[in-house]
Amino acid sequence: MTLPAAALMLVLLGVVLWIVLSPLSAMPRPGRRRSNARADLEAQREAKYQEIRDAEMDFKTGKLSVEDHEAIEATLRSEAVGILDRIRALEEAEGDADQAEAAAAAGQ
Repeated sequence: MTLPAAALMLVLLGVVLWIVLSPLSAMPRPGRRRSNARADLEAQREAKYQEIRDAEMDFKTGKLSVEDHEAIEATLRSEAVGILDRIRALEEAEGDADQAEAAAAAGQ
């Protein structure tokens, strides 16, 4: 076998391995799932904050009446508090899981 043929075989083997193994690297891991859930909640929180700022700007520019602004703001703030509660619960669950992992590692 010549050198160029061997090099081509190695490149093809690398491509095949990459194609076969790439789905395995995309599989969710427990730690990654927690961080994805947290990232999703943080994105929801930021979007809700932006909605609150937008409603405030609409009120200041006269697009919303006082009554409409108060109703919209109350709803948006209530939704924001719900998101914050879910973030706090997730943080507590992650802390409990981290403590359980540390205890299991110490017991080994």
